[in-house]
Parts: sequence; structure tokens; C-alpha cells
Amino acid sequence: MTDQAESVRTGNVVKPVPPKEKRNFSLDPRLLGLTGVLVVLCIVGSVTRPDQFFTEGNLSTILRLAAAIGVVSVGMTFVIIAGGIDLSVGSIVALSSVWLTTLATQSYGPFVMILCGLLVGLGCGLVNGILVSYGKIVPFIATLAMYVSARGLAERISGRRTQVVADTGFLEFFRGDLLGIPVLIWMFALVFAIGWVLLNRTTFGRRTYAVGGNAEASRLAGINVKRHTALVYGVAGLCCGIAALMVVARTTAGASTNGMLYELDAIAAVVIGGTLLTGGRGSLIGTLIGVLIFTVLSNIFTLNNLDTDIQNIAKGVIIVLAALLQFRSVKKSKTST
Repeated sequence: MTDQAESVRTGNVVKPVPPKEKRNFSLDPRLLGLTGVLVVLCIVGSVTRPDQFFTEGNLSTILRLAAAIGVVSVGMTFVIIAGGIDLSVGSIVALSSVWLTTLATQSYGPFVMILCGLLVGLGCGLVNGILVSYGKIVPFIATLAMYVSARGLAERISGRRTQVVADTGFLEFFRGDLLGIPVLIWMFALVFAIGWVLLNRTTFGRRTYAVGGNAEASRLAGINVKRHTALVYGVAGLCCGIAALMVVARTTAGASTNGMLYELDAIAAVVIGGTLLTGGRGSLIGTLIGVLIFTVLSNIFTLNNLDTDIQNIAKGVIIVLAALLQFRSVKKSKTST
């Protein structure tokens, strides 16, 4: 592969993709602002519920609730940076959770259950990627079709019944602790770390930014855009399979209703984190902060026994403000150039 394969062409000028090291360790005003919002929410939580919010049990609950949607958001970040969108992540989580909890699957033991969940998620993601890249179907339509069909297949397999996990080995591992920290939180941390390295320290990550910034220029620079797009959706599907394991471990059951509205929460967390919906720019650190903002907000409403409709209104306001900030940021960058 030549050096041009790692560059993005603009007209007749070849511009190298900016190194991610500088981009991630610089003081990004957006990330500082998001951190400030998270700190303010924590202060609000401690003021409204000083006896509950900063307890070890509540903080552990926040992180465990953030774990599954956080893993899905990691995959969604890759997809959106690459210039796509995935509306099917919630349904893929449901299908993976149902498939790994069938009686036939459980009869083979926990290793087969885990492998089944991961393969189902990966397979669905690759199908999305192939439809988008090689089938040339608009990502919105391709993933919308997967959203409907995966949820329907989950209902078909489960008979619209909740499938309880009977394998004690599976539950003991995923519901256990490691060094005093729940395994689910370790899984989230591991997925985030691997995703960060993949996005910021590998050729795959550089190509993801390049494809999202300008797919045609990336193709001219020697990148196989179709294959890379399919792989990016495969990464998102694999994350959904991991999230399905986490949901099943937390609820001890697989159901076709698992992962409901995960696609909206994941997209919202990614957008709030500063990733452009048009692709080419974003960070997993921003996504992580976005996930924590939503999870802490939900926890505050729960602790104060507030209605979910007010919570949804608050989420909507946050999303709109994030979108407006993105628009102003993009407009300002275009004006400066």
C-alpha cells in the first residue's frame, strides 16, 4: 500500500489524514463543555439526593446501566464517523439475546451461548454492511429493513415469550465481580479501550475517518471503500452481540423486547459526544461522556421519582442543543477555511 492510500485527495492536492494523537490529546472545547455538563449533573444529583447519589451502590448501578448502551454506542461511533447510520442496533441486540438463550443453545453450555450471541450480532452487522456497500442501498433504508426483520425474527424464535437463562455458569461469570468491580463494567471498559486503539492507532481507524470525510477521494487514494464500509458495520454488529450478552446477564433472560430504543440512545450519545452525522469527525471519548450524561440524567430522575415524560423532554432538549452546537461548529470551520 502506498502513502497515497493513507491520504485524502482534495482536487489535485493530496492531504494526509491528521494524526489522531494530536487530535485526541489536545484540549477540545467540545469535550470540555461535555465534561462540564456531566459535572453539573453530578452536582445536581448530589444536591437533590445527598444520601443516595454518591453511594458505592448507586455509582455501580449507573455504570452497569451505561455498560450495554455504551458498547452499542462504540459501534455506532464507527458507523457514523464512516458516514453511515445504523437504525437496527436495538433489534440486533434483541435477536442475539433471544438466539443465545434458546433451550437448544443453552444445552451446549455457556461458551456456545457466548459464541452464538457474538456471531449473530456480527452476521447481522455484515449483512447491513454488504447491503450498504455492495448493494448500494441507502444506510437508512438498509438498516431500517434490518430493524424490522431482526425484531420480527426474534419474536418468531422466542414465540414472544421471555426465555430465562438456566445456565448457572453463564450467570455466575457475567453477574460476578473482578477485583470488586462488576464484570459488566470491565467488559465495557475493555470494549471501549479496544475501540479507541482501533480508531486512533491503526490503519483501520485512519481509513474510517477518510471514508467518512470523502468516500470518492478515499477510493482514488487506494482504499477499498466498499470492503471497509462492510467491515465498519460488522464492528457495530459485533458490539451489539456483546451488548446482548450484557443485557441477558443483567436481566437473566432473553426477549424480543430487549434493546428497545437502543438505536436512538446510541445515536444521541454519539451526536452529543461531538461526532458529525455527516461523517469524517468524532471521538470515542466524546461518545463515552455522552453515554454517561444520559445515564446520570436517567438516574437522577429515578432517584427523585420524576416522570419519564419529563426525562424524555430533557433528553430531547439536550439533543437539540448538541445539534445546534454541531451546526455552528461546522459553519464556523467552513467560514475560517
